[in-house]
Amino acid sequence: MWHDAFHFESLVWDGPIAIYLFLLGISAGSCTLSVLLRLRKGAGSESGIIKATAILAPLSVILGLMLLIHHLARPWTFWKLMFHYQFDSVMSMGVMLFQVYMAVLFAWLGVVFRAEIEGVRRKLLGDKLAFVDGLIALVGRFERLLAPVLLVLAALLGAYTGFLLSALISYPMLHNPVLPVLFLISGVSSGVASTTLLAVTLFKEDGHSQGVSFVHRFERPVVTLELLLLASFFGVLYAAGGQSEVAMQAAIGGGFWSNVFWFGVIGVGILLPQLLSLVAGKEKAHRPSHLVLLCSLSLLGILMLRYFILYAGQMTLV
Repeated sequence: MWHDAFHFESLVWDGPIAIYLFLLGISAGSCTLSVLLRLRKGAGSESGIIKATAILAPLSVILGLMLLIHHLARPWTFWKLMFHYQFDSVMSMGVMLFQVYMAVLFAWLGVVFRAEIEGVRRKLLGDKLAFVDGLIALVGRFERLLAPVLLVLAALLGAYTGFLLSALISYPMLHNPVLPVLFLISGVSSGVASTTLLAVTLFKEDGHSQGVSFVHRFERPVVTLELLLLASFFGVLYAAGGQSEVAMQAAIGGGFWSNVFWFGVIGVGILLPQLLSLVAGKEKAHRPSHLVLLCSLSLLGILMLRYFILYAGQMTLV
């Protein structure tokens, strides 16, 4: 059963691609939330959420790309994608998006952490490379422009993970117009969970802090929207009929991947965290141990969603 679920004739993209999509979602989601936190609340480098994003947003993209490069049949030719753009290729457009996104992300993080960067530079290099401080100050003048641009790029990155799969037109379940929006919203959900998890564990952020409280305001609206999008995703398949309806039945009508969806994605990833949050009450819900549990369950559910969409979506061909 396990072997058949992960190895079948129509399978083209396997597990590492699911992890790649999961990591990009974390980057897009965490970046979106931190930019909004700074715009709305004026949070800076002291915020555990923004500190978490400074690690998660660039690192998850770098790890995702390294995983993708390693997974390619000819990884040593990947560098060509970095400089030779093909505007009719979803993969090539994705590489271009990564480059612009990372450049703007590092510029924004440089502005937010300018005092820390200057302090480290002075401690390690003295007066050397002092021009870096002036360069960051110059970029800081354009932060009001930089922030909305980064928001747009993060949204495009989150949606790109869905567009990448929807380009596989031979698979009716993946060639679904709802998929990019679904992956965008679930990416925001992974951003809520990952930034909170890192903030309360690594940076000892209090559960009642401004940053954690702000981020968790998004949790239930995002989960509700995610459920609606999942219903729409399968509704589109059912309405299309033919092989699209066959793909839907194969995915959620029984079998291994159906169990992953109902018990893993819906049960463990969505309903269980909400139930535990309601049972815990307001005070316990902000305890670090409780937040760690809820965030871990949410991230596990989102990872299973990526695996479910990827594998179940390739079981049925047009």
